[in-house]
Amino acid sequence: MTMQLVGPYMTTTSYKKRKQKQRTKNQQLQFEKQHREYNKSMKRIGAHSQMMTIDEYDLYVRGMFKPKKQESKPYVPKDNYKRPEQKVPSLGDGIGSAPVKEQMTYSGERQLLGIATMHKSNMVPIFADRKEEAKEIASMRR
Repeated sequence: MTMQLVGPYMTTTSYKKRKQKQRTKNQQLQFEKQHREYNKSMKRIGAHSQMMTIDEYDLYVRGMFKPKKQESKPYVPKDNYKRPEQKVPSLGDGIGSAPVKEQMTYSGERQLLGIATMHKSNMVPIFADRKEEAKEIASMRR
């Protein structure tokens, strides 16, 4: 015969909930004092919706209280102030009022042969009348 595992439902022998004992007079007075203190503290922090009656507080202490669901209101944004717009006519024909920039062209007497790179990306222009500088830049140590 083989042994089977027993599930968690077999760990207790009784499935009945125990009844709550009746409170004595002193316990009832202490309980009512706690209820008043709870309501007072909820009022102090501004949580008026958390205040409870004595019956609700009794269920709350026992762990059987289910809070009432409050209906949520849809969010309605308030109208922000918007200053009145004034129509200001623009100058010109609407295309733009800036003049067109003239094209840049080289108009010098010296002939530009090219651009040489010295150390660390230093760009140097090479003109035809100064070919010696180009030879110096080419022979520079990198």
